[in-house]
Amino acid sequence: MRAVVCHEGELTVQDLPTPVPGRGEVLLRVTRAGICGSDLHARVHCDATADLVADVGYRGFMRKTDSVVLGHEFAGEVISYGPDCQKRWVPGTPVVALPIVSHGGQSHLTGFSESSPGAYADFVVVNEDLTFEVPDGVTAEQAALTEPMAVAYHAVRRGDVGKRDVAVVIGCGPIGLAVIAVLKATGIKYVVASDLSEKRRILAKRVGADVVVDPRVESPYDKAAERRGYVTKAPDMLALAFDAMHRLRRLPVLPWKPVFHAAERLGAVPSGPVVFECVGSPGMIENIVSGAPFRSRIVVVGVCMEPDTFRPVMAVNKELELRFTFYYDPAEFSTALQMIADGRLDVTPLITATIGFDSVAKAFDALGSAEHHAKILIDPTSNAAL
Repeated sequence: MRAVVCHEGELTVQDLPTPVPGRGEVLLRVTRAGICGSDLHARVHCDATADLVADVGYRGFMRKTDSVVLGHEFAGEVISYGPDCQKRWVPGTPVVALPIVSHGGQSHLTGFSESSPGAYADFVVVNEDLTFEVPDGVTAEQAALTEPMAVAYHAVRRGDVGKRDVAVVIGCGPIGLAVIAVLKATGIKYVVASDLSEKRRILAKRVGADVVVDPRVESPYDKAAERRGYVTKAPDMLALAFDAMHRLRRLPVLPWKPVFHAAERLGAVPSGPVVFECVGSPGMIENIVSGAPFRSRIVVVGVCMEPDTFRPVMAVNKELELRFTFYYDPAEFSTALQMIADGRLDVTPLITATIGFDSVAKAFDALGSAEHHAKILIDPTSNAAL
């Protein structure tokens, strides 16, 4: 089979043996594969990431000297089964799968390890139990975006965004656009999106953002404050405390403390927006910590594979809440697929090109510039160039 192999940071198209499905595994013919920002980072920073994930117990992550077939976002068709499979689908059935396989009791991330080649190839092996049939009416292009939409769906759930909350999305690359789409699909009424790229701001509008800003011109937090008043300066927070106690102490009958706690439960105390960091570059967390209003909740979705710093005392003084999000569970993956199928998630605006294997290296270069593309898909049968 043909496949795109990453070795020493270089991407080359090679002829490789077709993989053989093992116990509980299914061989798929790849119909579409998506190029993810994590793939771009892994190509350059895989050694640092391998050291990092080894600290949490996983030692199979790719290194520069490895030869790895990338690709963890994909859709395919069932070809054959390995031993001990239920054989749930007839050959030719369109499916998607979580990008995880297990060999010898060790789990591996598909597309990020020599032990689990990814979907930049004619064929890929997946775990049968983590595979889902694609519903009727969903194209291969749409199905291939199940994985990034599952990432976004998980991030929004981790953010605990209420329907009355204002959401601010920093960075409108593929994952930021996915987060915007999921926020709107789950009923969030006001979403502010921020990106330096005019093209990506246009895409953010297309997937549902209510307001888009160029952060060089205006602050996304100022736009969020137009919807709900937020505290941005320490003296204002102290003034609110003085004012609240002045009023409560003058209640004629009711004791002030139960009223205070009731106001807290009703959300009548200062709070900030829910901010999604979707850039994944050094300095972004510090940028958000410095700029976000008091008591904001920050959800870090962007994968920064380099060391980074921020000022904890700033987050402490603002009483910011910082959450990190990485993966999703099978139920979230299945839900994302169903949301695509029933039309709640329109993923087509994210797709800006479809190419063949020979253009993958060029696509990686193009994705380094925000002005040209969002999500580029690979069609193994295509000769289309970028």
